[in-house]
Amino acid sequence: MDWQELEQTCLNCTRCGLCETRHHVVFGVGKKDADVMFIGEGPGEQEDLQGVPFVGPAGKLLDDMLSIIDIDRTNCYIANIVKCRPPGNRDPHEDEQEACIQYLRDQVSLIRPKIIVCLGRIAATRLIRENFRITREHGTWVEKNGIWFSAIYHPSALLRDPGKRPETFDDLIALREKIRQMNITL
Repeated sequence: MDWQELEQTCLNCTRCGLCETRHHVVFGVGKKDADVMFIGEGPGEQEDLQGVPFVGPAGKLLDDMLSIIDIDRTNCYIANIVKCRPPGNRDPHEDEQEACIQYLRDQVSLIRPKIIVCLGRIAATRLIRENFRITREHGTWVEKNGIWFSAIYHPSALLRDPGKRPETFDDLIALREKIRQMNITL
């Protein structure tokens, strides 16, 4: 499946109940052959209204965080586990994640990133390991199928608990170092 076909299929998706309440499918944004990919759990209200991931307050914070290490939306790719907003910004249910995960797998296959950074617990437990503990394991690295995975706190969590920002700053610096170690040019 190519990009256009994948995106069109995703935009017309009715695999789970989230399609009934969405305004827009939030497919993803960024460089389609990016070496670094960021994956969150699902769209929020602003993302649902605009059809673009991470454009609300958490998205603004994410942009600020990435700018610290010279990353922006033109040199990475940003997506989510689920492509439609869960009502009330609740965590996506297992059946909703299962309905959407193949779209994400196809995106990863097309992009072929060298690094995937999970934004928050939901993405980390889905993509790194089911029992991943974000509070203990954020910033650690795991290689799976030739891709290096790490997780940092979700920007929404940092808005709720600014005390976690110093740890996240350290994680971002470690990400920058990993990018350098892998000779990735952004």
